[in-house]
Amino acid sequence: MQIEQIYTGCLAQGAYYITSNGEAAIIDPLRETQPYLDRLSRDGVKLKYIFETHFHADFVSGHVDLSRETGAPIVYGPNATCEFECISAKDGQEFTIGNIKIKVLHTPGHTMESSTFLLIDENGKDHAIFSGDTLFIGDVGRPDLAQKAAHMTQEQLAGILFHSLRDKVMTLADDVIVYPAHGAGSACGKNMSKETVSTIGNQKATNYALRANMTEAEFIQEVTEGLLPPPAYFGMNVAMNKKGYDSFENVLHLGMRALSVVEFEVAAEETGALILDTRKNGEFAKGFIPQSINIGIDGDFAPWVGALIADVKQTILILCELGLEEETVTRLSRVGFDNLIGHLDGGFDAWAKAGKEIDTVNRITAEQFAKEVKIGVSKIIDIRKESEYSAEHIDESYSKPLSAINEWIKDINPKEHFYLHCAGGYRSMIASSILEARGFRNFTEIEGGFNAIAKTDVPKTDFVCQSKVLK
Repeated sequence: MQIEQIYTGCLAQGAYYITSNGEAAIIDPLRETQPYLDRLSRDGVKLKYIFETHFHADFVSGHVDLSRETGAPIVYGPNATCEFECISAKDGQEFTIGNIKIKVLHTPGHTMESSTFLLIDENGKDHAIFSGDTLFIGDVGRPDLAQKAAHMTQEQLAGILFHSLRDKVMTLADDVIVYPAHGAGSACGKNMSKETVSTIGNQKATNYALRANMTEAEFIQEVTEGLLPPPAYFGMNVAMNKKGYDSFENVLHLGMRALSVVEFEVAAEETGALILDTRKNGEFAKGFIPQSINIGIDGDFAPWVGALIADVKQTILILCELGLEEETVTRLSRVGFDNLIGHLDGGFDAWAKAGKEIDTVNRITAEQFAKEVKIGVSKIIDIRKESEYSAEHIDESYSKPLSAINEWIKDINPKEHFYLHCAGGYRSMIASSILEARGFRNFTEIEGGFNAIAKTDVPKTDFVCQSKVLK
């Protein structure tokens, strides 16, 4: 028996590839199927089952394509209703893969079909659980994502999750390994660890939601406290995972169409497509196509695309670093952005050499900022998360998280200058591109963000550990 965790940092997502005696199972696969097909071919094994812990909201799974390409059935837990052929398993139902078994433990609460898959080894011993979004390392799944479909409040779902954890998961032996669907950085929880593997015993000892003497009321209060609104694209991804979607190969074909400068410009004008520039923030600041939005491929690309573009049906034109076209298309497809027209052949250099209009961002160094800022007089906008701001920030600065830019942008006075920063420059350049696309030019963005500012003598609040802020 072999278990491989295939972890994707951009989405903080873990898929699992399991083999035993010539057969394989894959749990929660990502959209692109070729990496899994390559593993099956390499190991000379047959894919017997594709297991889905629930209908994912934060990414589009590869289950439909993978089933079509291999013939392996898709298995969900109870209450799952698909618009494609799938097995909605019963609680306690077992599936054999080679010499091992995977047992379905129905663990609703995150969603009503959420299930944990228990791997029983060749000796009949409980070996590991694949807990999906039911149990994370250091946290549990948020109970507010399924309330519309389930016609239940988040408090009711949290109560169901409380019993799922205590009746199904915490009764397992302490040495059973825990393999979750996500780690730190995912919007599916609020306080996840950077670790991606643990044990039941360790989680009982360290996970706040699994405290031995915790009451149901305490669990509900703590799990629902401080939940941020889910990204707008979550519901659309759930629908795609339930209904099916266009094949990844078709999406890749669309995105890989190389458009000349003229074709790119015409497509932008005729379709109203969003121009998505995925270059590094420093390169974008020096020059970009007017009205384009910068979300760098080198950061939390897919989650920010989903959070800020929101509508997965939005037509998109891609501008990226040369050689990263396929990577960009792949990452967009993972969160359901399939409506691609193509990419600019030759990248930004081709646009510039053609003599087309170019825009820039007014970016200064942290040292320059320290020289010219006047605390209490200058307006400073900090677009980091509220927890980052609470931990430490520039005196007299305003907290305006990037995730809420569509709300706070309405309150900006276009005649009042302000400084803009995040932690390191990635998010502030996203915000800068959105601001300029909306017609604002009255701001200065700070290179290196708060990390660089903290090294200057600009007055700051006392540091507070973020783990304390989050509690």
